Amino acid sequence: MCQVVFLNSVNFALNIKNVKMKIVIFGASGFSGRAILNEALAQNHKVTILVRNISAITIQHPNLKIIQGNVLSSEDVAKVLINQDVVINSLGVGGKGDGKPTTFISDATKIIIEEMEKNNVKKLIAMSNVGAGNSVAFQPWFFNKIILPYLMKWLKVIIDDKNRMESLIMNSQLNWTIVRCPNIVDKPAKGNCKATLDGKGLKLSITLGDMATFMVKQIIDNTFLKQAPSISN
Repeated sequence: MCQVVFLNSVNFALNIKNVKMKIVIFGASGFSGRAILNEALAQNHKVTILVRNISAITIQHPNLKIIQGNVLSSEDVAKVLINQDVVINSLGVGGKGDGKPTTFISDATKIIIEEMEKNNVKKLIAMSNVGAGNSVAFQPWFFNKIILPYLMKWLKVIIDDKNRMESLIMNSQLNWTIVRCPNIVDKPAKGNCKATLDGKGLKLSITLGDMATFMVKQIIDNTFLKQAPSISN
């Protein structure tokens, strides 16, 4: 059954502002992560981020705590998870990456899950790609058989790693939601987002702002708890 979620409604905006959570965002210096960070702060959540280079974050906010470290270090990850409520994982390889096979996202996610369980942080919201997991069936056959393996090899290696990431999350003891995104476009938000579990109504793109709003909404919304919706405009 296709589920449709309309974002930015007046009621939702009023409700979410009354709920303040302590959130860790991994990948906050990236294209998607920055938008998620801005949205989380706009919704009055207290946010902690772990970044390799503090100078990469130019945002200043009283509810933002920036810690320098490496997401592939268990010790560094553990530091930011103390007394936290929710984790958002928006890690990526930086755009298209270098086209070479990678395990960065799955390796980091494994550490994040282990440290979340040790620190009793229960909820994880993770960004993935349409084409990962069972959403591969949502793509036209020629995309999966021709375009992806031959013309978009850079995306294939990313999806391969997202598949490993998703498996780790789904087999964890966490309360998780995996959000699968199509092409994310840097255009003005449309104010709505369609979320589907079966691919019906799924489009080719979503605006950066609408993606961020949906991701942050999952902090207090359990509609897609232990599910992996694919979203689009």
